[in-house]
Amino acid sequence: MSQKTNHPSPTAATGTVEPPMIEAVGLTKYYGNFAAVVGVSFTVPRGQVAAFLGPNGAGKSTTMKLLTGYLAPSAGTARIAGHEMASDRLAGAARLGYLPENGPLYDDMTPKSLLEFFAAARGLRGARRRDRIEAVIDLCALGTVVGKAIGKLSRGYRQRVGMAQVLLHEPDVLIMDEPTAGLDPNQIREVRQTIRRLGRDKTVLLSTHILQEVEAMADRILLINEGRIVFDGTVEEVHAGGRTLDTCFAELTTATA
Repeated sequence: MSQKTNHPSPTAATGTVEPPMIEAVGLTKYYGNFAAVVGVSFTVPRGQVAAFLGPNGAGKSTTMKLLTGYLAPSAGTARIAGHEMASDRLAGAARLGYLPENGPLYDDMTPKSLLEFFAAARGLRGARRRDRIEAVIDLCALGTVVGKAIGKLSRGYRQRVGMAQVLLHEPDVLIMDEPTAGLDPNQIREVRQTIRRLGRDKTVLLSTHILQEVEAMADRILLINEGRIVFDGTVEEVHAGGRTLDTCFAELTTATA
């Protein structure tokens, strides 16, 4: 088992130390007497794609909701770009794009009208709003469906619409829960390429069940089981000693792990 802490690094422009873009410190969440997550701690710096893995019910979605401020922790602290989400959520949310699994979309709207709506909600105005909408339509390859009702789109295109609205305000941090769920192989490849491209200068934390996609997208792997982090390391560290990611996952998430 590997546990380590990523320290902040100096920024190129100023030489000052930049805080971790995602920081979990002792995050704990109870539902009654049930502990969904216990003492979860990790950091993710700028320019890294981290995959968050674990079996169903392990605490992945709960941890992501705690990081985004959607849920309040029973104990511990969540920070986005240095902003504590319990006390400074609006400032943190301005730096964050969150794509939940099966995120809500308005079926009677078109991708263009939906993006206009969210751009206005984000406070984008005038030429900047127009430019950002055009940019995310291009980035997420929505040009051929931009005028169609969202309710008539395939799941792959709906996922792209969700990703487009998440990217509208140019967030520094992206948190995505199962971004490739239900997509066909071609759609998965397109999403994977988009995430890798975004990960060059943003911070990405994504949850997925597709282990082969992890090795194609992620710089780092966080593995959670029964509400606790049981592995934190690179893909290369997973393969130490000839292990595969499948083997590592099985070893660390069985009932006796």
